[in-house]
Amino acid sequence: MSAAPIFRRVALIGFGLIGGSIARAARAEGLASEIVTTARSEKTRARVVELNIVDRVLETNAEAVKDADLVILCIPVGACGAVAQEIAPHLKAGAIVSDVGSVKGAIIREMAPHLPDSVHFVPAHPVAGTEHSGPDSGFAELFINRWCILTPPEGTDPMAVEALRAFWAAMGAKVETMTPDHHDLVLAITSHLPHLIAYTIVGTADELAQVTSSEVIKFSAGGFRDFTRIAASDPTMWRDVFLNNKEAVLEMLGTFNEDLSKLTRAIRRGDGEALFDHFTRTRAIRRGIVEIGQDSAAPDFGRPHPPLKKAE
Repeated sequence: MSAAPIFRRVALIGFGLIGGSIARAARAEGLASEIVTTARSEKTRARVVELNIVDRVLETNAEAVKDADLVILCIPVGACGAVAQEIAPHLKAGAIVSDVGSVKGAIIREMAPHLPDSVHFVPAHPVAGTEHSGPDSGFAELFINRWCILTPPEGTDPMAVEALRAFWAAMGAKVETMTPDHHDLVLAITSHLPHLIAYTIVGTADELAQVTSSEVIKFSAGGFRDFTRIAASDPTMWRDVFLNNKEAVLEMLGTFNEDLSKLTRAIRRGDGEALFDHFTRTRAIRRGIVEIGQDSAAPDFGRPHPPLKKAE
């Protein structure tokens, strides 16, 4: 646990996987004297009360941000502009306002015009998550050894940026700072495009008339099984991501289509050398991801396997 709280009061707007994980981690590490939250639905608010992992659950966003030193919007990207406008009159002078969206350029365009000059706006993106959502999906260890990218607009108070960096670092994250445009380009290839491909592949398999849905599920080993995990991610969040980062995603999608065309030609021509060289290079990239601790090197990605039953 931290020696002293970094913030007196932290307000979380939204309480799904990320909001719930922040609450659990911040409480475990003693990063705030008080954690308050709200959520759009009454059912979610009631469940958060039952979980007993925050100090107060409030009905409105305006109530939640009152006197908060740190306000984090843990909601879909498309909703952030309207919420920023809603909470702006109720923010405490000197408060840090942040978010957790995986698109940053659009967040700044939508939120910044509504926020008063008396607060510090420091957008953030914890590059961590699972395919699960809702108030029960969070866990305190979600951010350990995962990146959190800060994208403060030009002229942001360095002390506010440092305070938010310390907050995320105390929850176990590795913190990087970059410009919003660079963030959106990097995430378009590392996160957004893979999700788009996953949604496409799962949809294509579903549309194949000669393969019944039961066969798709029954034989979903290996690559297809892993794609379905990504494709199970929250549809609202990913709809907003693609609509709000379309320029970078379309740029990366164009590059991907060019590379896919090269592989298509290699397969058509029987060019085994080209295929082998490409797969060798990409295998080395995958090993590099494991070596820097961004994934497990355990066989079958660490999935548990039942013991082999002995014949009677």
